Amino acid sequence: MMQQVQPNNHESTTTKDAVGGTNESPIIVGLDIGTTKIAVIAGRKNEQGKLEILGFGKASSSGVQHGDVLNIDHTIKSIQQALDNCLRSNPELLIEEVYVGIAGKHIKSLQTRGDIVRQDAEIEIQQKEIDQLIADQRRTFIPASDEIIDVIPQDFKVDNIQNIKDPVGYNGVKVGANFHLITGDKNAIRNINRAVLRSGLHTKDLVLQPLASASAVMSDIDLEAGVVILDIGGGTSDLAIFYEGILKHTAVIPFGGENITHDIRMGLGVLKQQAEALKVQFGCAIADEAKANTFITIPGLKGLPAKEISMRNLAQIIQARMSEILEFISYHIKQIGLDANALNGGIILTGGGSQLKHLIQLTEYVTGLSARIGLPNEHLAPNHIAELKQPMYATCLGLILKGYNDYESKSKDFSKQFKHIQVPHQLKDEKKLEESVIAPVTPKNEHAPKLNARFWDKFKNGIIELFKEEDDQIIR
Repeated sequence: MMQQVQPNNHESTTTKDAVGGTNESPIIVGLDIGTTKIAVIAGRKNEQGKLEILGFGKASSSGVQHGDVLNIDHTIKSIQQALDNCLRSNPELLIEEVYVGIAGKHIKSLQTRGDIVRQDAEIEIQQKEIDQLIADQRRTFIPASDEIIDVIPQDFKVDNIQNIKDPVGYNGVKVGANFHLITGDKNAIRNINRAVLRSGLHTKDLVLQPLASASAVMSDIDLEAGVVILDIGGGTSDLAIFYEGILKHTAVIPFGGENITHDIRMGLGVLKQQAEALKVQFGCAIADEAKANTFITIPGLKGLPAKEISMRNLAQIIQARMSEILEFISYHIKQIGLDANALNGGIILTGGGSQLKHLIQLTEYVTGLSARIGLPNEHLAPNHIAELKQPMYATCLGLILKGYNDYESKSKDFSKQFKHIQVPHQLKDEKKLEESVIAPVTPKNEHAPKLNARFWDKFKNGIIELFKEEDDQIIR
């Protein structure tokens, strides 16, 4: 059973670092509710601005299809299992609030324009005026069945001065901006929030999954050059396009890894579990790269003879579906008036589906853009778990980064913080790990117990054991 999550009502906790300074960074938790897996990651930034992972758990997802929560009870059980695994990896964590990723074919986006007229042009523009301008966009007319998830400023204009990134401090009479609004179906949003709440957690904020993934795998250079982020998940493939330093477009493509698995199952006449294993272990995105005379033998059902699967046939099925997904990229680029020459950063592929063999080559062939795999390593501290290097965790890590963006900009209420854990700042010196201690949690506990000497070793070993429990069945 899941460890009971108790509310933590104390004020923001401050922890002392190894050299006597203070570290007021909160522990922020990301919850990625996917079609095939649910992941919970707790992290905190160190003095170098890198994420130290303090807890990690995952579980197979049940009740979610194409990014939408359809069966709340099954989804709750999966969330609780992932949370329980996270708490098993670090029993000292106390989690009550999470940043949650959202996707699904119900997600839509639109462009809006907003302006305010100021009474005194001599007074410098204040942040509260910009906040009000952003808040005004939430009154934009949208279908009654939809709800605004996020309002993202693109560029500002002050009087006749255009393309301003941050207008605070400027003088002028009229301030305007272009906005990117992200909307979703009310029922779908309600189901996510209900599943999280009934799991004993509170949704701090809903974040569009491609934006979370982008923050984890994209650098400032990519943002300046112009880049496409494609997060290939289990139920959907999430798209974000950045140009001239701003978010230009988002979209959710209603196809993902589950569709490829279904195609294999139907095309080759195998079970779903067998189709998934074939995709993961032998899948190839380009049929011409697969050996024509190579076959995979899988056991027959209930005494039936074994079946031989052609590697070439398997690759042809995968290539057909992946090409369909990639063609959506070119379509959306044209929809916003851009072409391949404008996006010098190319395409960054991430998510679990990005690990298909030869997918980079297929992406470049279909779209005409250079492509690479996006890994979240740049934002992780050196002591991170090896498994988190995989692109399938980009969204969850990006949710933590979104939380820190809120924390640093004070755009969310952080009066209630997660339990703080003192972790070593001398990350390169493994001997320093023995000096880790738990920081005080509440005023009632002025002498919190010390963390066990080999904290990180036990933490990593716990994570490795969790992965061993979920190893894929090997086809022979």
